[in-house]
Amino acid sequence: MKLYFSPGACSLSPHIVLNELGLPFESVPVDLGSKKTRDGGDFWKINPKGYVPTLQLDDGNILTEGPAIVQYLADLKPAMGLAPANGTFARYQLQEWLNFISTELHKQFSPLFNPNTPDAVKQAQKDRLAMRFGEIVAALGDSPYLMGERFSVGDAYLYTVLTWAGYVGVDLTPFPSLQAYMKRVEARPAVQTTLAAERAAKKA
Repeated sequence: MKLYFSPGACSLSPHIVLNELGLPFESVPVDLGSKKTRDGGDFWKINPKGYVPTLQLDDGNILTEGPAIVQYLADLKPAMGLAPANGTFARYQLQEWLNFISTELHKQFSPLFNPNTPDAVKQAQKDRLAMRFGEIVAALGDSPYLMGERFSVGDAYLYTVLTWAGYVGVDLTPFPSLQAYMKRVEARPAVQTTLAAERAAKKA
């Protein structure tokens, strides 16, 4: 398998999942500005949407969209428990989380990265995110992870999105339990391995 990624982007989520599962894969850095892979390839030909993550399977099939990719990967090694079994209520709860993170967090961050976004719009986005953070805190309660005691692909995605806060001036200090959650996820060996790999790719 090949994971097309850009350091720090939402592709960090499947990158973490691949390392959590211990699956063999090749990571291919993509310059999202030029739409070129590190070796000069045309990324548009790999993914006509032009963004990461993109997973290319050994048979040549392509998967895009992070929530779909991480579930596919988790199902390759179901015994690892990164996603509940298909057809169970718990699986739909995981999908509920993935949809929430994608629409209510991920896409709400997007205008904050755009230097042309008016300040008033940015503040509105930050207020909206703060409301959603409060909902996550309430849902987590005393549980270490989104699905309870066990780390899931949902946590890989939520952690990824939360890492963007510091880059765009979103204050997490009013949410100490979220900060503790991030530290808990970041302490996982697979997450440390992934972060080191992405830092190295950024420097290369």
